[in-house]
Amino acid sequence: GMQSHLQALLSLYKLFCPDQVTITLPGKMKTYFKNSEGPWKAAITAVRQRNQGPSPLSQAVFLGTSQPQSRKRKWNAQLVIPASSTNSKNLEEDRKKNCGYLYNTNMSFPVEQLQTFPQLLQNIHRLEFPSQMGSVLTNPLLLHYMNCVKDESIYLRLYYWMGQMLQEECSWCVVDNPCEEEFKSFLENVYKAECFLQEGFSACEEFLYKTLPLWDGCCCRSEVLKLVSWIPLSSSSDIKSHLYDPLAQLFFTSSIYFKCSVLESLKELLQNWLNCNVIQVDLEFSY
Repeated sequence: GMQSHLQALLSLYKLFCPDQVTITLPGKMKTYFKNSEGPWKAAITAVRQRNQGPSPLSQAVFLGTSQPQSRKRKWNAQLVIPASSTNSKNLEEDRKKNCGYLYNTNMSFPVEQLQTFPQLLQNIHRLEFPSQMGSVLTNPLLLHYMNCVKDESIYLRLYYWMGQMLQEECSWCVVDNPCEEEFKSFLENVYKAECFLQEGFSACEEFLYKTLPLWDGCCCRSEVLKLVSWIPLSSSSDIKSHLYDPLAQLFFTSSIYFKCSVLESLKELLQNWLNCNVIQVDLEFSY
């Protein structure tokens, strides 16, 4: 049978290569890899020492004597697109070269150089996607890329990453979580990305179905109801048990404002379903 340490290892594999791990893993498990970035940081520090000479700060980090940084995530740190190339010297050289040279080569195009829509069009088939999927949500060019290039691996990575983040940072499921404003900001970014793509994320749908029965109707109210409006169309039994029933319990015991907010969200949900259905019918007739 599945052992806890093997599940943790598979979970780590699934984080980086979700298409390679097809089994379902439990949502909550013991943490076995608390400092997985340690060897990488030590290697980076060793390279810096070799190239620039040691500094008191780098020595402290390399020797493990510096104060550990807080493990609390900062959502705004994920809004910056990380460099996807491993060689910063080559990146500097590429930035100095003519853009036409970049367009005429077969080398991959790193996302940190992607600034305009024409650049996206000319490099769309050799775009090097970022390693941190959180940067995709707030970048319109990368969202355009997701719409144009239906790469299943990108959706799998985003699905698994988003599912983990929603589960670990849900402010009404995590005990003593003081960062409700950060979680609100994250949900708002997810909603804006869904509006841009004109479709809901499956990880977000699963999150809502799991947590709505535990929701008090107050925490992140506006953001949660916005996400409800993008739940994909599914069977009526699933919608009733996972969506309507939890909302009905809150609906009949809450204020008029909450009732109106729920009705507005369900109206937008119906509009999104109709729009998606019209697009699907048009595509079928076009073929």
